[in-house]
Amino acid sequence: MEFFTLNNGIQMPKSGLGTFLLTPKEAYDSTLTALKCGVRHIDTANGYMNEKAVGRAIKDSGIDRSEIFVTTKLWPSVYSDENAISDTLTRLQLDYVDMLILHQPACDYIHAYQMMEEVYKNGKVKALGLSNFSEEKIQEILDIAQIKPQLLTVECHPYYVQKKLREYLAPHNIIIEAWYPLGHGDHAMMDEPVFTKLAEKYHKTPIQIILRWHTQYGTSVIPGSKTPSHIEENNAIYDFTLTEEEMKEIDALDCGKHYYTQTQELLDKYASMAPDFNGQDDGKE
Repeated sequence: MEFFTLNNGIQMPKSGLGTFLLTPKEAYDSTLTALKCGVRHIDTANGYMNEKAVGRAIKDSGIDRSEIFVTTKLWPSVYSDENAISDTLTRLQLDYVDMLILHQPACDYIHAYQMMEEVYKNGKVKALGLSNFSEEKIQEILDIAQIKPQLLTVECHPYYVQKKLREYLAPHNIIIEAWYPLGHGDHAMMDEPVFTKLAEKYHKTPIQIILRWHTQYGTSVIPGSKTPSHIEENNAIYDFTLTEEEMKEIDALDCGKHYYTQTQELLDKYASMAPDFNGQDDGKE
């Protein structure tokens, strides 16, 4: 395992398990599997509706809480709710989370960020992040922040390296975390000759080559899976190192191709969605 040192000195594993689109039962099983095979970063969110299951799996794993980096995200519908963060901790059965992220730049995200700063100060949150924020909206946060964000989650993969955004974030030492790290399952990306060649050289899969490229590039990755063998493979990326020339070969694939386009219509839709937290279960059989 390798770690990033965030701009507040916190150590965060470079890779972990994402639980997007996993049912509570799947999230519980996948979290347990991941922790058993050495993964120490688990990512969930209000909007995933599986926080209770993730929290129960962390508890049932028997692994000391201090060894696990837990990330969750606030959904826009709770940005004005003063109890949103304490309710999130209750669902997770945790006294604190290591990373708390604003999931979308919708609703009153300025107020929500200020709420996060307050719980950061009392130790219930160890680091702060933003998700899907544009440079303009990141700057809005930086202009009012007492505590600058440590992380930004955005679409990022070999076809969309986000070089301009990285240059903007660099002076603030804000780490990028990739969603769609594998290009949204684009088979064309998996079949790129550079990945086929490097997979053969290092006795790895093209997916492992891409994930390793991310971590060496300075990008955090949290690939999701409900298949134990895939979870284990996704974590087995630290026993080899791509050369500088190989990194450049992969960088050359960057063509600005992305799979998600944020629109005001989408943000308005997110703002109107209110998850039924009371109906959420904890993944028990």
